[in-house]
Amino acid sequence: MSSPASSASASSASSASSASSASSLSAARRVRELAELADGAVVDVLVVGLGATGAGAALDAASRGLSVAAVDAHDLAFGTSRWSSKLIHGGLRYLASGQLDVAHESAVERGVLMERTAPHLVRAQPFVLPLTPLVSRGQAALAWTGFRAGDALRLAARTSRATLPAPRRLSAVETRHFAPALRPSGLRGGLLSWDGQLTDDARLVTAIARTAAAHGARVLTRVRVVALTGSGALIRDELTGEETEIRARAVINAAGVWAGGLVDGIRLRPSRGTHLVLRAEPLGELPAGLHIPIPGESNRFVLVLPQGDGRVYVGLTDEPVDGDIPDVPEVPETDIGFLLDVLGSALDTSVGREDVVGAFAGLRPLLDTSADGAGHTSDISRKHAVLTSGDGVVTVVGGKLTTYRRMAQDAVDAAVSARGLTAGPSRTTTLPLVGAAPAAELTGLAAPRRLVRRYGTEAPAVHALGAAEPALRESVVPGHPVTRAELVWAVHHEGALDAADLLDRRSRIGLVPADREEAVKAAEEALARAVRG
Repeated sequence: MSSPASSASASSASSASSASSASSLSAARRVRELAELADGAVVDVLVVGLGATGAGAALDAASRGLSVAAVDAHDLAFGTSRWSSKLIHGGLRYLASGQLDVAHESAVERGVLMERTAPHLVRAQPFVLPLTPLVSRGQAALAWTGFRAGDALRLAARTSRATLPAPRRLSAVETRHFAPALRPSGLRGGLLSWDGQLTDDARLVTAIARTAAAHGARVLTRVRVVALTGSGALIRDELTGEETEIRARAVINAAGVWAGGLVDGIRLRPSRGTHLVLRAEPLGELPAGLHIPIPGESNRFVLVLPQGDGRVYVGLTDEPVDGDIPDVPEVPETDIGFLLDVLGSALDTSVGREDVVGAFAGLRPLLDTSADGAGHTSDISRKHAVLTSGDGVVTVVGGKLTTYRRMAQDAVDAAVSARGLTAGPSRTTTLPLVGAAPAAELTGLAAPRRLVRRYGTEAPAVHALGAAEPALRESVVPGHPVTRAELVWAVHHEGALDAADLLDRRSRIGLVPADREEAVKAAEEALARAVRG
């Protein structure tokens, strides 16, 4: 006879599995939906780009009752949306630079994600700004004023104190408790603040895309737009080479840094943000992230971001990028050296180039509004823009990961207005993403906490795969928590089509090249299981 606990676990897994079916993305679903479009189906909205904003636009439109096709030449979160700091920012930096509207919008959207739409993926993260000898008392006072203003933003956004605690001052002893690797000499204390941390940015995009699919959107990866107009697109299936047309009543260009290649007149100034990947051991236990002031800058910090998976990210830079836009940006040694230098200014532990086990860079799609394209990219507003071309293509650019939902809403509003579509108001401020549930329900799920933070209410179903087949409980890479069951789940439910999808976006094992190489065989085995059925 099974125990009540095991029966509850099986029931939860079955319920989550059933709920997953409508949202599940798979190779078979992709083939079927592409065929429907090739047969001449006309959609209300075509979305190009499946980063956070594009997936968000697909969800926003589909949840209003519009028929939607959303395509990407590569994979979900292939571009900038997987290269972020994995933070949901409250807008403090924008408040300091006088961008009050952007700061408030960021704080509002942070609250939406943390309390309503994705509480399983976004949690409160403490950050410590250590008051080292390099931080003057004037700078410390300015930072403290900023943190208090950030708390006022939280209040204005109606995010509860239970979700984000108040900032406070720390003694030197308390500061080193949060960050034992800090250099004790001259440490005067620290400032503690809170922000939202994503379990993973690519997982957020996957959840958005699957929620759109559950509302009827056709979410199609490996589909490249060859030509784009206000009434549709010529597309090519990158897996077969076949070309066909998608006809649409409205078109939204959410291709990020590649948006200008699809529509004339879009002028962007991409900015590169680089992060380092370190093993956690050299830095010791880090219960909090760190804000380390950049020497000579009053409002810029290097972030030290513990991930809870044995890795720590250190970032980020803000450097202009000229020339052609690569599919995957390279990380220059100058960025690595800069970040290590700032990190070394505060740590008692020596962290050198040999400790960098991986690095990644993302390109922010900033709208260039200057007359001559000059100036620092760090000075360009992060406010998004929605532009409509002469033939009716709606392009959304700028912004940032935190505000993806509002960007998507504004883009769909523009498309509905431009084309006279019949649609209700946006519902996405209260529409839970796949896996979302109130905190009490998430806490009570019969699954490991790590899985709950990644899959929410689907965690018991993922866990059940390993219970049914013990080999799937094994870690893909020794020392990394991702299991073989998670790879199998990604193939069956999250639209992963090849090993790169599994390792570089669904699991992020690939952020460390050595780990990626070791994990390729397990990824190929997960894909083979799907073929065998």
